[in-house]
Amino acid sequence: MSAVLAAGAPAAYDNSVPLAEIPALVLPALGDTFLMVGIVMAIVVVLGVPLGALVHNLGPAGLAPAPAVHTVLSGVVSIGRSLPFLILMASIVPFTRFVTGTNIGIAAAVVPMSIAGVAFFTRIVENSLRSVPSDRVRVATASGASPLQIVRTAQLSEALPSLIGGLTINTIAMIEYSAIAGTIGAGGIGYVAVTYGYQRFDHTVMIVTIVLLVATVAAVQLIGDAAVRATSPEPVPRRRWWRRRSPGPTPVAVTAV
Repeated sequence: MSAVLAAGAPAAYDNSVPLAEIPALVLPALGDTFLMVGIVMAIVVVLGVPLGALVHNLGPAGLAPAPAVHTVLSGVVSIGRSLPFLILMASIVPFTRFVTGTNIGIAAAVVPMSIAGVAFFTRIVENSLRSVPSDRVRVATASGASPLQIVRTAQLSEALPSLIGGLTINTIAMIEYSAIAGTIGAGGIGYVAVTYGYQRFDHTVMIVTIVLLVATVAAVQLIGDAAVRATSPEPVPRRRWWRRRSPGPTPVAVTAV
């Protein structure tokens, strides 16, 4: 009897995405991720660089120390930096809806990602400028440069390799945040991973999205490392001990006969 029931039972419904349709599903989502991260990083650079320079130069070692303003500004940046992205994204939904008119899609994801990214990059800029030797700033000040010229030529230009390295780290973080933003329907590769890979238990889609995310992060890291090497000053080569020139033969004194 059980054999008859088993024979007449309908087959289990398979809701996995066919293998041939995965590229048409994943590649546009990857393009949405690139668009999302590109918009966010443009906002991060435009706002994060001047904000980080302002925080640094209002501090004790800056060009115009202002302890009270520095404490308030640094505290605001620390709040934006310390909140986990998922909590930040959920807590500012009314503000996101006020700015974009919606709380789903790429536009809704750009707002919390930009806030988190600007706070993160502000700290990176501050730490990078803090590592610039103080004698560079003193020379620029003694030469009569204005504060804006000092910031541009003696601080930002000297810290450029460090800033590029920090920008690379920030970009990778925004790629990760874009995957988290997929939980609110922001689109991108994270949305595909959650909707098709996790909720439908489609392991093939999940593996493809993981591979694409890993490859994207690796490509960004390689590009960032190449840019850091290109902007770093050439190190002074050190002579190795095995390459030192051996001393010549000891001169022999010739005694006249």
